[in-house]
Amino acid sequence: MGKTIIISNRLPVQLQISNGSLNAVPSVGGLATGMKSVHSGGESLWIGWSGLTDEDIPDGLEDEIDKALQDNGCAKVKLNAKEVDGFYYGFSNRTIWPLFHYFLEYSEFELTYWETYKAVNQKFADAIIENSSEDDTIWVHDYQLMLVPQMVREKRPDTTIGFFLHIPFPSFEIFRTLPWREEILEGLLGSDLIGFHTYDYERHFLSSVRRLIGLDVSFNEIYLDNRVIKVDSFPMGIDYKKFRDAAVNHDSKSKENRSDLQVRLDNHKASAPDTKLILSIDRLDYSKGIAKRINAFEYFLQKYPEYKEKVRLIILAVPSRSNVPQYQLLKKEVDELVGRINGELSTVNWTPIWYFYRSLPFESLIDLYTSSDIAWLTPLRDGMNLVAKEYIATRTDKSGVLILSEMAGSAYEMNEALLINPNNFEQQADTLKQAFNMPLEEQISRNTFLQKRLERYNVEVWANEFMSALQENRDLGKAFISEKMSSGILSSIQNEYEKSKKRLLFLDYDGTLTGFHKDPQKASPDEELYQLLDALHNQENTTVFLISGRDKQTFGRWFLPKKYNMIVEHGVWISKNGDEFKMLEQVKGEWMGKIRPVLESFVDRTPGSFIEEKNYSLAWHYRNTDPDFGDKRATELNTVLRSLIGNDDISVLNGNKVMEIKNSNVNKGRAATRMLTEDDYDFVFAIGDDWTDEFMFQELPETAITVKVGLKKTHAKYHVENTTRVRQLLKRFTKP
Repeated sequence: MGKTIIISNRLPVQLQISNGSLNAVPSVGGLATGMKSVHSGGESLWIGWSGLTDEDIPDGLEDEIDKALQDNGCAKVKLNAKEVDGFYYGFSNRTIWPLFHYFLEYSEFELTYWETYKAVNQKFADAIIENSSEDDTIWVHDYQLMLVPQMVREKRPDTTIGFFLHIPFPSFEIFRTLPWREEILEGLLGSDLIGFHTYDYERHFLSSVRRLIGLDVSFNEIYLDNRVIKVDSFPMGIDYKKFRDAAVNHDSKSKENRSDLQVRLDNHKASAPDTKLILSIDRLDYSKGIAKRINAFEYFLQKYPEYKEKVRLIILAVPSRSNVPQYQLLKKEVDELVGRINGELSTVNWTPIWYFYRSLPFESLIDLYTSSDIAWLTPLRDGMNLVAKEYIATRTDKSGVLILSEMAGSAYEMNEALLINPNNFEQQADTLKQAFNMPLEEQISRNTFLQKRLERYNVEVWANEFMSALQENRDLGKAFISEKMSSGILSSIQNEYEKSKKRLLFLDYDGTLTGFHKDPQKASPDEELYQLLDALHNQENTTVFLISGRDKQTFGRWFLPKKYNMIVEHGVWISKNGDEFKMLEQVKGEWMGKIRPVLESFVDRTPGSFIEEKNYSLAWHYRNTDPDFGDKRATELNTVLRSLIGNDDISVLNGNKVMEIKNSNVNKGRAATRMLTEDDYDFVFAIGDDWTDEFMFQELPETAITVKVGLKKTHAKYHVENTTRVRQLLKRFTKP
């Protein structure tokens, strides 16, 4: 069993250099706390940036830093000031952060930022490769490192890799505006498991994968070459016990041991016992909706003036990215808003807003949590928002009211809170009034449910559940019927092929010998494929059939001069050694006049779809349509067709972005078994990628070697990843 490698932008250790000496202090952040159960003992390593640029590190201190990090189970990625500026302050926080939080107007699409982001991600990937082995488990964290999974996968194809995004993943319509959208998706798809806080983010990601890259998605699984990538939601919890115990200890403190902040809060409550304290804690970030919250508070006091001098809003704004222009403008806006409202509404005994622009120590946070009657958190978009959970955890007597934006990821788990739309001032004013007047019994009822859930699904459970799901996904391929075509299996098949006296090969075309094309007529064979098929066709004692759903006109144009054996339209027509096509099955086509108008109506209503008319079948293609819309229309068409065909001996085949209507007694399996009876073959081989090939895999004898292209459930014995692998496999048969 290998070790666990954790990768994040910052390490869980803060390095402080003073007068040439070094001090390493463990971080107390949510991620560092959550990963304790994973990052323990000598079985794990945490890789990240130390927080010190190359320019910050005095000469001769490098080794001491490495030793200090090693003592904490960490290894560093070295970054210079220019890299930090382009990678972190640039692409991460001026491109990805605003875009993923739906602030398109703040997103900067600078090529230099992107180039630096790629280069730094490669640095992280190189550090992983250097410090890990093939059997290690790798867990990459957050939006700064979205290219790392694929970069590692390229060097370590069999390593288990997980990725977790701690911010929202935006809807397809937002994500598609990113110039490097495909590269970001491909980077993430290097993972075996991709985790998000909520199902909405998961759904948005899957939609982008389908629409931008065109990969097959089944529920929450993505099929890519020889891998199944699982996508799931894991709502991050908090260290519930830490906050609960801190609140209990806080409540038991004597008056003499109170902090200065607690004394101030207590004095306020004693002087105005009917006054409610409303708490607002956020990083000073435009995604948190602080300015709108202050405006909503002013509107509340205007709508319900009877609450003047009865409520006080405490705003703690933690400094964040103060060198980024948008954050500087936001601070100016908040400062001016607080100043104006306090100036206009304050009385001799009452200041409506207490505003703190600073970071507070943990003990002071507990003072605020335990003293505030209402927590009011209204982010415009937030990946999770752990402050909401921390507030509830500290309410030892189960009193208190949580008002939470429905745009926060935590809202999905905290339905007992008062959920609001942060853009709706009317609703917020009414909800503040409801919170102010909520009976204690109702507060206790709501918070009892919330506390039980938070205690049960804490941050340690979150981390362990992700790791368990990652380990389960490692073995997902084993659940498939087919076995991966390893080099050992291939050598054995090649040996069997060479020893055989009579060989019969069935080769599907689209998706097997060549890739798919938006226009099926443009998926013509290339010179390499002709050479490969010539070599197979001209071998002694070898019969090769191209077996396809294609029409005979197209295959005749491509392959008839080559005198290949062909079975087309799923088994209706056959051509041997360059002879003209003959009917292999007696079929009727009268039904086509009834079905064609139905397909035409679906073409009219489904932009990008079209009809391919064959001699005895009709195919509705929807590869060029929006994936979700195409699937929806395909489901509708399937229902309509099955109600129409009745007992007409007609069947519907659902292929890869195509739906084909044909005679029921015609399929590749029936055609293949007929060819099998024409000689005494001691080696039978069939390969294909589609559901139509499953008839062939089922009908051929047990001794036949059947191969599926792609990792999908199948009746074939083996599978290969893609068309490139197919050609490599077939070339082995042509070796003298």
